[in-house]
Amino acid sequence: MKLRPLLLSAFLLIPAFLSGSLSAAPQVIDIWPEGVPDLKPNATPDKEERPGTFSNIHHPTLVVYAPPAGKARNDTAVVFCAGGGYIHVAVGVDGGDVTKWLNSIGVTVFVLKYRSVEYGHPAPLRDVLRSIRIVRSRAAEFGIRPDHIGVMGGSAGGHLSASAGTLYDAPEGRTGAEIDKVNARPDFMVLIFPVLSMEEPYVHKASRTALLGATPSEELKKHLSMELQVTKDTSPAFLVHSTADTTVPVENSLMFFQAMRNAKAPIEMHLYPNGPHGSGMATSLGPISEWPKHCESWMRFNGWLPKITDG
Repeated sequence: MKLRPLLLSAFLLIPAFLSGSLSAAPQVIDIWPEGVPDLKPNATPDKEERPGTFSNIHHPTLVVYAPPAGKARNDTAVVFCAGGGYIHVAVGVDGGDVTKWLNSIGVTVFVLKYRSVEYGHPAPLRDVLRSIRIVRSRAAEFGIRPDHIGVMGGSAGGHLSASAGTLYDAPEGRTGAEIDKVNARPDFMVLIFPVLSMEEPYVHKASRTALLGATPSEELKKHLSMELQVTKDTSPAFLVHSTADTTVPVENSLMFFQAMRNAKAPIEMHLYPNGPHGSGMATSLGPISEWPKHCESWMRFNGWLPKITDG
């Protein structure tokens, strides 16, 4: 069913829920108000395995985390795709550490609870592209600029974010709804310990199986290998990885960096010798915990955050 143009900015809001704190509950947006594409006929309620970690997702949503009262707010937004191997979505409590950091520098965060192993490709891609289209079509409402909308993700969420930055025009990312006319290309992407390749020898096999099934075709593996989908128009990227990552080999990032360089697409990469697979934000991990500071500088230099002037 197609949405009428007048309904582009009238997406249904789910009633707000208590997040476990005494602050105002974040807004929750149903990203498929016209009906979830290919919804399973036996869909059961989504599960929260533990606080902030979700699975069995059939009804994707965006949870809006605006900077807290009293914190300077800029006009930039990020759609955050947490990791979880395309099996679950491990956001963290109250949006997690990444959301708290982005809020602290004035960024409005839209945490995406996306479909995973229960659906496989192209459901996650459709969810992230629909999310970008929603945020962009309602930019004025959220107090952001439509050309200051990025994606950020870690691990499998990094793969989904990179998919948005490379496959934003892919036919399978559309459903025929009126909002498909809205540009889905993110203005920038931040990839943290990302899964990127779906091919041997560096594939994270659990993520590939969850997304593409046990025996995907060579064509499908290539199509979802982000290093093979880069063009000069791929969204500018900031990439973080650790060579000590034993879950997702650092070669995922190295190949993507080289592909971006070959295409003359902008990319900044930070590699560290220490740090296990994850967000790398704990100060106990050493220098890798400083990546948010470098990411903030990158965002300011490129104009997605206001520059800080001396004096």
